[in-house]
Amino acid sequence: MERSEKRSKERLRVCVATCNRADYSKLAPIMFGIKSHPEIFDLEVVVLGSHLIDDYGNTFRMIEQDEFDIGSKLHTIVRGEDEAAMVESVGLALVKLPDVLQRLAPDVLLVHGDRFDALALATAAALMNIRILHLEGGEVSGTIDDSIRHAISKLAHYHAVCTRSAERHLISMCEDHSHILLAGCPSYDKLLSAHQRDDYTDIIKSWLGDAVKEQDYIVALQHPVTTNIKNSIKIYELMLDALISFNKKTLVLFPNIDAGSKEMVRVMRRKGIEQHPNFRAVKHVPFDQFIQLVAHAGCMIGNSSCGVREAGAFGTPVINLGTRQTGRETGENVLHVRDADTHNKIYHALELQFGKRYPCSKIYGDGNAVQRILKFMQTIDLSEPLQKKFCFPPVKECISQDIDHILETQSALAVDLGGTNLRVAIVSMKGKVVKKYIQLNPKTFEERIELILTMSKQAMADAVHLNCRILGVGVSTGGRVNPQDGIVLHSTKLINEWSSVDIRTPLSSALHLPVWVDNDGNCAALAERKFGHGKGMENFVTIITGTGIGGGIIQHNDLIHGSTFCAAELGHIVVSLEGPECMCGSHGCIEAYSSGLALQREAKRLHDEDLLLVEGMTVKNKEQVNAIHLIEAARLGNSKAESVLHTAGTALGLGIVNILHMINPSLVILSGVLAPHYENPVRQVISQRALLSAQETKVMVSELEDPALLGAASMVLDYTTRRTY
Repeated sequence: MERSEKRSKERLRVCVATCNRADYSKLAPIMFGIKSHPEIFDLEVVVLGSHLIDDYGNTFRMIEQDEFDIGSKLHTIVRGEDEAAMVESVGLALVKLPDVLQRLAPDVLLVHGDRFDALALATAAALMNIRILHLEGGEVSGTIDDSIRHAISKLAHYHAVCTRSAERHLISMCEDHSHILLAGCPSYDKLLSAHQRDDYTDIIKSWLGDAVKEQDYIVALQHPVTTNIKNSIKIYELMLDALISFNKKTLVLFPNIDAGSKEMVRVMRRKGIEQHPNFRAVKHVPFDQFIQLVAHAGCMIGNSSCGVREAGAFGTPVINLGTRQTGRETGENVLHVRDADTHNKIYHALELQFGKRYPCSKIYGDGNAVQRILKFMQTIDLSEPLQKKFCFPPVKECISQDIDHILETQSALAVDLGGTNLRVAIVSMKGKVVKKYIQLNPKTFEERIELILTMSKQAMADAVHLNCRILGVGVSTGGRVNPQDGIVLHSTKLINEWSSVDIRTPLSSALHLPVWVDNDGNCAALAERKFGHGKGMENFVTIITGTGIGGGIIQHNDLIHGSTFCAAELGHIVVSLEGPECMCGSHGCIEAYSSGLALQREAKRLHDEDLLLVEGMTVKNKEQVNAIHLIEAARLGNSKAESVLHTAGTALGLGIVNILHMINPSLVILSGVLAPHYENPVRQVISQRALLSAQETKVMVSELEDPALLGAASMVLDYTTRRTY
């Protein structure tokens, strides 16, 4: 009890940290209020950021002119005015702040707004167990400032907001309602009481010249948008062009220190604004005088928050350019120009707005914010636990689950569109095919889409009973695929009417799931990366030896698609200038020698010449001769069949040697029904034909039963585990 009484008699040590001219305009009224109650508060002032930079007006001097004792001046800005400099400035501030905060030992740190300097202040204070009062949290705008503002709000213990909407936003962000004060904007206290000064005409003349009349000039203030610097510079240039054409006296303030400001200043100087008779370019205007200039301007233009906030208190017409203030609450005095390709749109906005007057708006305050904030600070209980509490909305209590159960039930729907069959499967996270569906692939486009949807819907219904949660759909298909848009650009001759087909949209619309689509060779490589020999390998190649020859290339853990999505068309590597014709129209491709269709062609030729069958072999009436018959004949000692297989294996081996010399993988995986028959011939050709540095490359036969289905599933499952695809 004695400690509590002692604490109540002590003054509340309040540290106000200001980073730039804009936040000082909001903090100064509070600082004056704190200073006027020395029996309650002990004020410490820390100055950092652009206040201490000559190019931005050395604005710390106006703090001294207001007769505040600056306890610490921290040079925290790393020059460069680009993204990296902003990051380095935050880092420099974090290095310097601990000593200052430790020495001052404040009870409460006042932080304003959404600047990167303020983020450093909040981070340091939070880590040093100092209570933070954040001003103007919960607001919405259109830049990186949004993210910074909300991050500061999450670090802050108390909040003083300007609008009802901002209060609701903080509550929805799980901030404690009892720690949120709807105060209004502190700068409005000064605006509403001081903008009718009798000497405003003298202020106008001192900045713009004796001939300039009230409401016959423009105030321009444009800052970079750090998330789209190039566009913000373009808008700035167009604004200056429009102002030059509009031919009115204009006060142009230099942009703030954000990334892109240096380029904006270059634009201003390139256009000769500093020497132009209609313009006055300045780095800083004292806030008291800036109020008068904005209040009596014919128009304000740019993207400063002053335009959408403070200017509304005077009814000054405003043209808000670009996206920096997107989402801000504004009065009817604001006309938005979100984007412009020429200066004509901005010029037209100037014609509409210049010289008009609007009703004064009090969206951001009623003139009593400081009084409320001082009273709110007196209620801060320093004996209350420092650990911040969040007010999460009530949710149904979770049922604890075993991780293996989760891995088994999270599943993908995999679709494999083959030349003969259409297959759909439910595949678990571990790569187990839980259930498979097979139908003959229809010949027409309409029938094929209808069958895919029917089979997929059936699988979705069955997944519920199998306790499988379907996370998405992966589609494997032959031919060239644009995986970014989910479009089959054109397929193989085996799949008719399958060119420029958007397969993602109908599946996603019908099943209400995300859909991925890729070439079957690429899918085989993805299957190996997730479930097969390629697991943990950075660089490898998968070759599919089936009806055709395809494959996929994994380089640095990523699947290679190529600029027009035809990378890894490995079956069309030419190994002979005068070889047999391939289905692609060329001659001598690997596929023309080593694919199932090529072996079938040779088997039929030998059978027609009565050179295929040997003792122990029969071909039933009407049975179509295929590659299996050729392989069986070779196994039983048919020299002609052996020769065909040797040529096919050599052709495949030569193609793989070319691959080794081009991309130098650490592993080659042979997949498909013909893979076991090609393993030894491929190794032999590599040992004979490859460069010495590539001869040790491993060649393995895939152990996966359904690489196309597993690869289609892996596109979904990799996404759910946040692996980039």
